[in-house]
Amino acid sequence: MAHELPPLPYAFDALEPHVDARTMEIHHDKHHAAYVNNLNTALEAYPDLQKKALADLLSDLNAVPEAIRPAVRNNGGGHFNHGLFWKWMAANAGGEPGGALGKSIAQAFGGFAGFKDQFTKAAMGRFGSGWAWLVADASGGLKVVSTANQDTPLADTMKPLLGLDVWEHAYYLKYQNRRADYVGAWWNVVNWAEVDSLFGQIKR
Repeated sequence: MAHELPPLPYAFDALEPHVDARTMEIHHDKHHAAYVNNLNTALEAYPDLQKKALADLLSDLNAVPEAIRPAVRNNGGGHFNHGLFWKWMAANAGGEPGGALGKSIAQAFGGFAGFKDQFTKAAMGRFGSGWAWLVADASGGLKVVSTANQDTPLADTMKPLLGLDVWEHAYYLKYQNRRADYVGAWWNVVNWAEVDSLFGQIKR
């Protein structure tokens, strides 16, 4: 079955003023759509791979034929990352997580402020294009990592709980070269309910 572009879970302007409507439209309808289309093209001659879940493909890229491995890594990663990214943002969101997630973040990073500082440094320190992540490692421990381009934490046996896209196409129309302003504004739209849901799945 062909991979499909998931609908954006809110209107293009829902995250204004932090993420502008035009950026959301282009980011979803053009960039994410291109990843999906290119992934499907790469898999056309491999019906067995078409049946595999995207996360399974990306978790074991060495099992993907070398001829299409870069395309699956880049476009499959872009599709996977963005499919989560849209859900990690919501209107009237932001703030701090509570419950078990909030406690685990506090334990791992010395408090929410410590986590936010480390995550922001990962986002700002990524040279060029890539992502900053809050992940759970193989033992369930929380850590902050960064990946280049559209690489996913899955390739390193880590499960993504929260990710921030720092490719310029995610912010350039509104923030130009001011990545720090974009990162700072993004905290106002973080959908902690979605992060908490993923965290709960890992803990189960």
